[in-house]
Amino acid sequence: MKPKLNLALVGAGRMGIAYARYLANRVPGAALYAVADVRADVAESVRAEFGATRACADYRDLLADKNVDAIVVMTPTKLHRDVVIDAARAGKAIFCEKPLALALEDAIAMKDTVAQSGVFFQLGFMRRFDAGYAAAKKKIAEGAIGKPCVFKSTSKDKARPPLDYLRPENSGGLFLDMGIHDFDLARWFIGEVASVYSTAGVLAYPEMAPIGDWDNAITNLRFANGCIGVVSLSRSGVYGYGIHTEIVGTEGTIQIGYDRETPVLLMKDGAISHDTIPGFYERFEEAYIIQLQNFVQNLLHHRPPLITCEDGIAAQKIAIAATRSAQDNCVVEL
Repeated sequence: MKPKLNLALVGAGRMGIAYARYLANRVPGAALYAVADVRADVAESVRAEFGATRACADYRDLLADKNVDAIVVMTPTKLHRDVVIDAARAGKAIFCEKPLALALEDAIAMKDTVAQSGVFFQLGFMRRFDAGYAAAKKKIAEGAIGKPCVFKSTSKDKARPPLDYLRPENSGGLFLDMGIHDFDLARWFIGEVASVYSTAGVLAYPEMAPIGDWDNAITNLRFANGCIGVVSLSRSGVYGYGIHTEIVGTEGTIQIGYDRETPVLLMKDGAISHDTIPGFYERFEEAYIIQLQNFVQNLLHHRPPLITCEDGIAAQKIAIAATRSAQDNCVVEL
């Protein structure tokens, strides 16, 4: 077994830099070997900060490097397809952040190339690695709530991201960019989704209407096994970053999530208050690290990936169906 894997990070945006930090310091068995970003100065800065060996502006320069064992794809979603396909053809193992791609045909092309190349590929749905979600999954498997019947999930951003990011041609839109986490959890906890019905609106940020996306939405789910569910999405949580999931079973209910970041309550006359979670980074940092640790250990020990291209495509299909449902005001069968 190789003592350490040399990983090349492609994409040094906000989350890319966080991943560089994790790979350099918090993932046993991993070494941050290289950083690629179209902004050569940023790539060099991240390389220098975290002690990587190489930096370059074109990720393809790394694919011929025999020292690179795996590629970690943290580019904008619209660039995932080319990086993953090129890396697979070069025989490199791949970790790719969600979602797989903006277009379903691109995701399928990525899956086919990965399969043809025979390389290891793992997709990043970090909520599966969060302590609360992992514990809930185990309890459900042990029969703690009997047979699961109803899935409820809510995701709220404190405030909207920049408009340029939100444009569907960049992010994929509310359902693909944000809701795909909840849709993946729905499959993970309950099973395959048979149909969806979505309603959505521009209710908090009128400036979003011209870009063709929504700031709030609700999707009703009907699962193939007869269970039902609902996913609520909001770019306007205001109070903080709110991620909550509830699974109702025949013998009990499991709730996952919290709003208070630190275990402190301020109690005064007529009021009790606490802080809130500012964003996804603060809520899920440990989950991001654990999923990278899992990726590396799976590679080192020749274990299969926990999250595959097929998982990404299934969640993407739900997101695309939810988007079409909101646009056409109809039930969409998957």
